[in-house]
Amino acid sequence: MRKTSVRVLVIFFAFCFSASPCFGEALDAFEGQKGTIKIAGGTAHIPVMKEAAKRIMTRYKGIVITVGGGGSGVGIKQVGEGLVDIGNSGRAPRPEEIEPYDLKMFKWAIDGVAVVVHPANPVKSLTKDRLKEIFSEKIDNWKTLGGADHAITVYTRDEASGTREVFWEKALDKDLISKKALFIPSNGAMKTAVANDPYAIGYVSVGHMDPSVAPVTLDGVTPTIETVANGQYKVSRGLYSNTRGEPKGLTKLFIDYLFTAEGQQIVVDNGFISVK
Repeated sequence: MRKTSVRVLVIFFAFCFSASPCFGEALDAFEGQKGTIKIAGGTAHIPVMKEAAKRIMTRYKGIVITVGGGGSGVGIKQVGEGLVDIGNSGRAPRPEEIEPYDLKMFKWAIDGVAVVVHPANPVKSLTKDRLKEIFSEKIDNWKTLGGADHAITVYTRDEASGTREVFWEKALDKDLISKKALFIPSNGAMKTAVANDPYAIGYVSVGHMDPSVAPVTLDGVTPTIETVANGQYKVSRGLYSNTRGEPKGLTKLFIDYLFTAEGQQIVVDNGFISVK
């Protein structure tokens, strides 16, 4: 028993000294720092932002980090206007958004956007053409697809959402989204809406999926961390943190932290794919 314990300790310390940095060491960069970081934007980013902020603020009481949502468009706009220090987006900012404010982009995770339905719905596989017909309301009853004889409730995000933009471009090929679709403000709210509506269809970040919703296989590929990582599932995007000009001070330290071994483990723990 003692030999086993010693072997485990040797392996642990070998990992700590070979990894850069070992768990917890990444926070040393904030030693002696004080101040505030304001973060807003993409809602898919929030679990990672909150966990990183919690670890930093727990260790360093002089640092305050606020994390808000609002969607990718809001994050880009607010950081450009100087209202926040970091504006998160589920898409890369466009040239017309970058140039006026000299935005700098930092992609710290890769994510997929999954079509989801209620777990009780028997329809869990669609072609892209069928999906486009649902979201344009050319198909408006589940019976047409082998499900219940009931109208389909289509949920979508507003146009400020990076999740919506990626879904619209890569899953719907920029086809029509019905004006009758119900607007949902965030990934978390989308998941709740679909989980509580047996006749719903919507889409969420793969990192937000849990058993309360069922992923839909699209053109034969089920959205999972593995299929996004290996490129089989094509409806994917980067998760970005954007700053006005080169980040400095606490803002730079926070962004640097996201790219450390510890920061990337937070990314993985929240269901996203590490950029490393």
